[in-house]
Amino acid sequence: MPLYEYVCSQCGCRFELIRPISQSNEEAPCPHCQHEAERVLSPFASFSKDSSGLTTSVGGSSCASCSAASCDSCRL
Repeated sequence: MPLYEYVCSQCGCRFELIRPISQSNEEAPCPHCQHEAERVLSPFASFSKDSSGLTTSVGGSSCASCSAASCDSCRL
């Protein structure tokens, strides 16, 4: 079963649930406040090796130009 990520509009909690595809668009109860949370797209990283064997990110990285002190500001 796929893993889906949700965010609660009431308390801001982000959480994941393993659910059947048939429930992919259904809201889920927040584990902290029980308010209905909506599914969000999860960021992910993908890497590839070039001909010399060096690992590089595929599609670039939004973190390369980031000046934030932590990833909490953009939730990546």
